[in-house]
Amino acid sequence: MSRPAPTQVAPGVHRLGDHGVNFYLIEDPDGLVLVDAGTPAHLMQLRTLLVGLGRPVANVRAVLLTHGHADHTGLAHTLQEAGADLWIHERDAAILRDGPRSAMRHARPERSMLPYLLRRPSALALPLQLARAGAFTTPAVQGARVFDADQVLEDVLGGPQAVVLPGHTPGSTAYLFTGRGLLFTGDALVTADGFSDRTGPTIVSRCFTHDSRAALTALDRLDELTADLLLPGHGEPFTEGVRTATRQARRFGVH
Repeated sequence: MSRPAPTQVAPGVHRLGDHGVNFYLIEDPDGLVLVDAGTPAHLMQLRTLLVGLGRPVANVRAVLLTHGHADHTGLAHTLQEAGADLWIHERDAAILRDGPRSAMRHARPERSMLPYLLRRPSALALPLQLARAGAFTTPAVQGARVFDADQVLEDVLGGPQAVVLPGHTPGSTAYLFTGRGLLFTGDALVTADGFSDRTGPTIVSRCFTHDSRAALTALDRLDELTADLLLPGHGEPFTEGVRTATRQARRFGVH
């Protein structure tokens, strides 16, 4: 279920999606940047926001994908056709090229979903919602721009720094907009996980994490960063600092 309207979480930064997944639109005088791309069902929500801003879809210059999972790439093909550059780490680019169902091959999770559903059957609502939203049937996407290490993306408005955080997927990446004090963590660090019923900074459950040991190690890399606002792929924004978030995530562990 989509939110009635996007939420402005910082000046010129809008949170879109629904109660299961977030993606974000960043305004710049010279165009727009999306961090992640939701699901196909979110297209109308995005279009409505753009109309309200007086911006056409063609104003979206870049889409920064934090990883290749279907709930973060659903509008990638549509936005690429409208003229946006897609950016993704090279180790997750294969999921785009081979289609969303290939994530089970390229980034197989550590554990089956079944034990989690036996303990908490209501968690099935999220994958069912994604299926209804068309997340698993989007077309494969060719021609994304890739990177293989931490770097400043000088071709993207705002010059974000890509921070590689393998674990959730092999190419999981955060994007740091230093000038705005914003850190988009994708699923490398979230503040809600429906499969563990955790609210607060955490690592995603093993049934959706490729390598939990690497995911915990990636928190050390996050500790090196400074940001006023953490914007995750799932859950509410976090305003208490990067190290507070990583400390809480370590305390909770991986489930």
